[in-house]
Amino acid sequence: MSEHSFNIPADGSMSPKAWYQAASEQPGFVYDAAQAGAIGELDALWLQLMEFKARRNQFMGYSLLRPEVPEGLYLWGGVGRGKTFLMDAFYACLPYRRKRRIHFHNFMAEVHRKMKALAGHKDPLAVLADSIEKSTRVLCLDEFHVDDIADAMILGRLVSEMLGRGVVLLTTSNYPPDGLYPNGMQRQNFLPAIEVLKRKLKVLNVDGGSDYRLRAMAREPMFLVGAHSAASEARMEALFGGIIAGMECGGQPIEIMGRQIKVKKAARTVAWFDFEELCCGVHGQEEYLEIAHRYPTVFLSHIPQMAADQASEARRFTWLVDVLYDNNVRLVASSDAAPQELFTGDVASGEFTRTASRLSDMQSRRYLEQPHHSQNVTL
Repeated sequence: MSEHSFNIPADGSMSPKAWYQAASEQPGFVYDAAQAGAIGELDALWLQLMEFKARRNQFMGYSLLRPEVPEGLYLWGGVGRGKTFLMDAFYACLPYRRKRRIHFHNFMAEVHRKMKALAGHKDPLAVLADSIEKSTRVLCLDEFHVDDIADAMILGRLVSEMLGRGVVLLTTSNYPPDGLYPNGMQRQNFLPAIEVLKRKLKVLNVDGGSDYRLRAMAREPMFLVGAHSAASEARMEALFGGIIAGMECGGQPIEIMGRQIKVKKAARTVAWFDFEELCCGVHGQEEYLEIAHRYPTVFLSHIPQMAADQASEARRFTWLVDVLYDNNVRLVASSDAAPQELFTGDVASGEFTRTASRLSDMQSRRYLEQPHHSQNVTL
């Protein structure tokens, strides 16, 4: 594939394989053997789901003749291999009404909320699985990972209950099933869920090929000096557009720990903030941590050169950089000065020297190749 996105008919009339063949004829297409293999598996699943739907409509009302539900697919591989892009293409191609595509982090947050609401039931997890089955035939979960014991305990049963009720699961992950929740507390209680994933889903490794997001980011400078220049703004706009690659994008405030925070733009995996919004208010490290866990890429505009009278803003900025750095978040920023010149006068202490060093390191290929930490790195 390439970093370009290719349109898919909204009516679901095109299969993943047909879409991929059409995409291969577009300018900028880059062939990737691993992705081509994944397209073949996605196309096979698409055909099975289309046949299942036709047979189910034919046999409606005749319970003994209900067709067998297709098995799902587990795509795993390194960061930037196009897993999400492939899943989104499959989702767009599938003309199902009862389909849902959601990021794993948001899915688990929703699961925890619903489990609390169902606390009075004898078996709330079974009730939740029933609710999912009624609303969703095909569930696309992006970036499946487990690093929290509460999630592990719930998923240990929920995966089995959903698949047992006929929910078809398509998921992406940076890890193979056996690599989920490594060294986690009470991991033995999660092992049955891993076995269910391996038994019920076809596991496919899509490693081998290019890191498309890294390619897009490596071509452009990520720390732009001249924060208020039209050139810097245009470069950030272009890089943001390349990273979202057709994802739904909006400018509505996002909620972080119960507080509304303004964004210039935000999509599923990237958010664009202004320095004044993040570092001139009353935000703290916990909020920065939530942002770092939620977004693999953060844009930050209009970083000023800070003197002694901006000590509070400078301190928040160092917190923000530390949290983003520790969680391997990719930072694209525009500033009035280079990293080593951001802090002047009494502000230029050893702590801010470290911040400048980290800002420089965050632009290196070594840093960009590291996997994003979506939950496990804390304060």
